[in-house]
Amino acid sequence: MKLRKTMAGVLACAMLATLAGCGSGGASSAGSTASAASGASGSAEGATYRVGVCQLMQHPALDSATQGFQDALTEAFGDAVTVDVENASGDNSNCATIINSFVSSNVDLILANATTPLQAAAAATDTIPILGTSITDYATALDVTDWTGASGRNISGTTDLAPLDGQADMIKELFPDAKNVGLLYCSAEPNSKYQVNVITEYLSELGYTCTEYSFSDTNDLSAVCTTACAASDVIYIPTDNTAANNTELIANIAVPAGVPIVAGEQGICSGCGVATLSIDYYELGRTTGEMAAQILTGEADITTMEVQSAPTFTKMYNPTLCEQLGVTIPEGYTAIEAE
Repeated sequence: MKLRKTMAGVLACAMLATLAGCGSGGASSAGSTASAASGASGSAEGATYRVGVCQLMQHPALDSATQGFQDALTEAFGDAVTVDVENASGDNSNCATIINSFVSSNVDLILANATTPLQAAAAATDTIPILGTSITDYATALDVTDWTGASGRNISGTTDLAPLDGQADMIKELFPDAKNVGLLYCSAEPNSKYQVNVITEYLSELGYTCTEYSFSDTNDLSAVCTTACAASDVIYIPTDNTAANNTELIANIAVPAGVPIVAGEQGICSGCGVATLSIDYYELGRTTGEMAAQILTGEADITTMEVQSAPTFTKMYNPTLCEQLGVTIPEGYTAIEAE
């Protein structure tokens, strides 16, 4: 944002700084990262914290991650932490508006739930600590070529990337006679493209012919999905937010066509898939919340805090769609409970 060199602007900034100092245990936005690293905020008795959460859209995986994050912070600080959760409804411009609001109000920490909010937060501030969650690949999201695990700046978080080689092996285990695998994803989500690129290599090594079917948004999802079903023996959908928000539409096309879908996470699988190798998004959110607590109290320096992965992955299946499509699930898979 541009600062206007007027006396009114100066006075407004001074008033905001004074209010922020009285209402929060954190430092001003210009010193938030340093304060979190040094422990100045957490060392004072009776300190309070304000945390802003920008969630890309509403669907089970992101909802669970946000809830886990909130629960971890509440356990750490009780009433001393205020968490403002804002949903961008899948709109990129809303993400920027929400993040800029958090920056203007000088929150102590920002949680970016999904890639687009993370990118908006990274563009908006280089001082307020930013944690991401439900992010597949931070190097891709932040356009970093020499990623080492820590950002070296005011960003860290957790990744929801399940082993893509394991997901490819799952497709081979369930559909050994299939030849053509369609890769359905939203081209506007860079982390979806990343997953598709990686799993294509694994699937090709297993002998499958892979074809990408990308849609730009929900407006062309139906047509692209129909084309994919017509040409594929099985479809793979990565941890794609737009797909996750439109599983009913996808199922209404794929199931009548008799094409099974292997999904990148449980939420998509429960809506339109037959199987997934998935993480627990609630636990992922809790891990992110524990990281936030360490940053806010000064126990950890976000600039050197490495991105953390989910601790466990579970083979899961959708009993209803497996029955409808005649897919036999071997032992070792956990049934997804119907909601």
